[in-house]
Parts: sequence; structure tokens; C-alpha cells
Amino acid sequence: MTMRTLLLIGCWALLLCSCKEVSFPEPQPAGISPLKEVPKPLLGRYVGVNDKGNDTDTLIIESWGYHFRDTKDKDWLGKGTISDSLVIKEYQNYFFVNFRSGDQWVLRLIRQKSNGDMSFMSIPVSDDAKRKDILKKLGKKFPVREIKKKDDTYYQISPTRDQLMQLIKEGFFEGSELAKVR
Repeated sequence: MTMRTLLLIGCWALLLCSCKEVSFPEPQPAGISPLKEVPKPLLGRYVGVNDKGNDTDTLIIESWGYHFRDTKDKDWLGKGTISDSLVIKEYQNYFFVNFRSGDQWVLRLIRQKSNGDMSFMSIPVSDDAKRKDILKKLGKKFPVREIKKKDDTYYQISPTRDQLMQLIKEGFFEGSELAKVR
């Protein structure tokens, strides 16, 4: 597998669970009401492209949530349904996809481009060297609480809505691009 394919698979695998995550005590951004269904502009099929220019697995976003199909069109890679464990919010041209993991909320950020493609982002703390730098920078802004649950470690922060938007502007969120195919 190529590095880009591994990155895409890794990003989506982090949707449900990860060993190390920045987490939140409540769905983000705080004070914004959750959506009842996925907005129409996000509906459709999205693919990543590997280093050889080939499509990778397909993310299918429907009004009720999402699911995946592999390159052979098999629908077995996982799904998520809007519920009390999957909360989507919209604020300032971003979609905030919040996943409950026990008593923690893990956040993925989506920014849709004018051509329909999307950026899919998170605060990357899986890499040891990068994590130390990011946590140091976050710690200068607000308290970071380390929470260990079995094999998982969460670095919980509790930003205000404005502080969360500032983190986005400062480039704390990174990720990959997915092309909309229909």
C-alpha cells in the first residue's frame, strides 16, 4: 500500500477508535445545536487517491450518516449513524463530526471545497514527536487533561467556541483530501 492510501485508511480508522486522541468533554463546538441529518451539500461519494493516481476506498455520506465501500464495491468497512454517539454540527463553514468514545468526544473536522471535494481533519497526536509539540502548544492555551482508558490515551481540552475556531485558524487541525465523485 502507498503512504497516501495508508493515511486515508488511518484517518478513517480513527473515526471510531484510536490509541491517542485529543478529546473533549462534550460535542464541539459547545453551544451549537446538533444537526438532525447530514446537510445536502455533503451527501455523495468521496474517494481518496493513492500515490499512483488510483482511487482508494469510497466514503458514502447519506442523510442518516456514512458508510464505506472498498475498491471492489463491498460495503463492509464500517458505518456511522447520527445518534447520541455520532453528533454533527455546522458552524462557520465547517462541519464538526463528533464521535463518543466512552465518556470522551473525539472530533473530526470537515471543510467542503467549492468543487464539492472535502478536507477531512483532526488534531494529529499519534506520532510521539508531533504529539509532544502539539500538547505543549495546547497547554499554553488551556489545561490539557490526560485520561487513560485501557489501551487508549485521551488529551482532553475544553475550549470555548471562539478558542476552537482559533485552533482551526492556527493550523492545529490537519488531514487529507477526499474527492467527490457524485
